[in-house]
Amino acid sequence: MSEQKLPLLKVKDLHVYYGAIHAIKGISLEVFEGEIVTLIGANGAGKSTTLNTIAGLLKPRQGSIVLDGVPVGGTSASKMIYKGLALCPEGRRVFQQMTVKENLEMGAYSRPNSEIEDSLADVFSRFPRLKEREKQIAGTLSGGEQQMLAMGRALMSKPKLLMLDEPSMGLAPILVDQIFEIIQELHASGATILLVEQNAQMALSVADRAYVLETGAISISGSASSLLHDDKVRKAYLGN
Repeated sequence: MSEQKLPLLKVKDLHVYYGAIHAIKGISLEVFEGEIVTLIGANGAGKSTTLNTIAGLLKPRQGSIVLDGVPVGGTSASKMIYKGLALCPEGRRVFQQMTVKENLEMGAYSRPNSEIEDSLADVFSRFPRLKEREKQIAGTLSGGEQQMLAMGRALMSKPKLLMLDEPSMGLAPILVDQIFEIIQELHASGATILLVEQNAQMALSVADRAYVLETGAISISGSASSLLHDDKVRKAYLGN
């Protein structure tokens, strides 16, 4: 009998509070190596809170988070990077006064110095625009370029799991297409991605599996293609 594959990320019965507000109500989810898994849902459903808790930015009141077989619940965000997790945050959050190259180098603080040049070369090959602008101050980049920089910075740590929080937010449609092409290229090269995205149509079109969050709880889960054709999902999140 073949051995059952263990998930790279396993979240079980996660409860998160903001003061007295019960924001996440018993979420359980799994991400297997090489998958894109997406969390979709309305604003305020708890998608970003879920990512921030997995990343160590918020502490759960209850539940477990296991990354690559190691329990990591309650681990600080600065230590999570050493455990193989990188979060590309909502709103990009690049270091505005630093150059493109300096931003990327900041993403590699958990790596040995001897590996940084290779990581830079890899990121520049994926994002040629960043190579063209490596000496430019990050705050002067366009929104799309800043999103590429935030993704490149996250990749500099060579994560086992890359979490992307709203990568298309505030971008023009042509740039949204570019960002999703990059996500598909990362997937094709073997990256494991947990994606939170307001644009449910785009998210479901690139993901393997999906979870729908409603007011802090998972209401539907399944293959992304089945959710793309689910009447309830289409009506609530796809506008048709």
